[in-house]
Amino acid sequence: MVRTILPLAAMEKLLKKAGAQRVSEGAKEATREVLEDIASKLGEKAIRFAQHSGRKTVKSSDIKLASKD
Repeated sequence: MVRTILPLAAMEKLLKKAGAQRVSEGAKEATREVLEDIASKLGEKAIRFAQHSGRKTVKSSDIKLASKD
């Protein structure tokens, strides 16, 4: 069983906020999978920026810089 972080209810809220009237379980799961993958890659980049700056703490500026690519 794969451990996930983001709840399916949040995926439904995101998709409905984007304009979906109804959201299938598969769509919620796919959204969660994609967003967790994107967040993981973004986090890895942000960590490298923090380490390059000699910090252990990831700051919002690291996240913003990592998202520019």
